[in-house]
Amino acid sequence: MLESQREAVPRNDGGELDTALAFLSFARSCVLKKVAGLSEEQLRRRLVVSDTTLLGLVQHLTDAERYWFGYTVAGDPRYADVDFDMMVDPDRSPDQILDGYRAAIAESDAHIIAAAGPDVLTAQPVGDSLRTLRWVLAHMTNETTRHAGHADILRELVDGATGR
Repeated sequence: MLESQREAVPRNDGGELDTALAFLSFARSCVLKKVAGLSEEQLRRRLVVSDTTLLGLVQHLTDAERYWFGYTVAGDPRYADVDFDMMVDPDRSPDQILDGYRAAIAESDAHIIAAAGPDVLTAQPVGDSLRTLRWVLAHMTNETTRHAGHADILRELVDGATGR
């Protein structure tokens, strides 16, 4: 199968924060690419034993963005109790879910830029101690790339599109 969604990895190397944000942005873009052009039925289609769907992955990642950057880094109490659920309410449209993810990304990026560097400590503890923005960036890049891989497999099962 030819790769139909291939994109080069970032070449950003202008500093720790620049590189970290470039790779997180790349992973987010890969997730959005995996859901582009699909019907609502395809986005909601359950193709594995778990309840994981393409739309559910995006909803989950939206919650992760808001929790880790909004609550943990910036201290916004609105995001303290997100549920990270992959079960999408049938009343929520794909556009609502995708627009929410894009908005969460923009909010996260604003928190990252406002943080004054990778050594800044989180507003909320992770476990029993505060962590650095560096740690949160690494964690969210890992989380997003892991789910981008899941989305890649689901997309291939839906219509054969492959590539990062």
